[in-house]
Amino acid sequence: MMVFNFTKYVQWPDHASSGEFIIGVIGNEDVYKTLTTWYGGKPRGNKTYVIKKFSSNSDLTDCHVVFIDKSKSNEFDAVNTKVKGKGTLVITDKNGLGEKGSAINFKTVDNKLKFELNQKAIEASNLKVSGALSSMAILI
Repeated sequence: MMVFNFTKYVQWPDHASSGEFIIGVIGNEDVYKTLTTWYGGKPRGNKTYVIKKFSSNSDLTDCHVVFIDKSKSNEFDAVNTKVKGKGTLVITDKNGLGEKGSAINFKTVDNKLKFELNQKAIEASNLKVSGALSSMAILI
């Protein structure tokens, strides 16, 4: 659910055009099923949410958001290289990937789920993040 909520606080370069708003998931069937059930086919402004499941970085096509599960964290470098500069928000959930270049990385702090926001990665992806999201994040 948090993966979807991040889309409310990020502005993409093509935000005004119509078509599909694609969220890709690598490696977590539960996240994919939840996003598909709750948001697949629903409107996002002039766009429609489309949720796609990818088994690896080699299958990855253009996405607005790509979530890489910790079980596939070994794919991070390849995914990050593939989407660099394409306006893709990369979200991960393994310690260390925020510093390594993930735009948003989940981590547990004092038994609570928090997230890191890598400002350089956001800028490199040509995305804009609202101050509200930045204020909730651990900034890198």
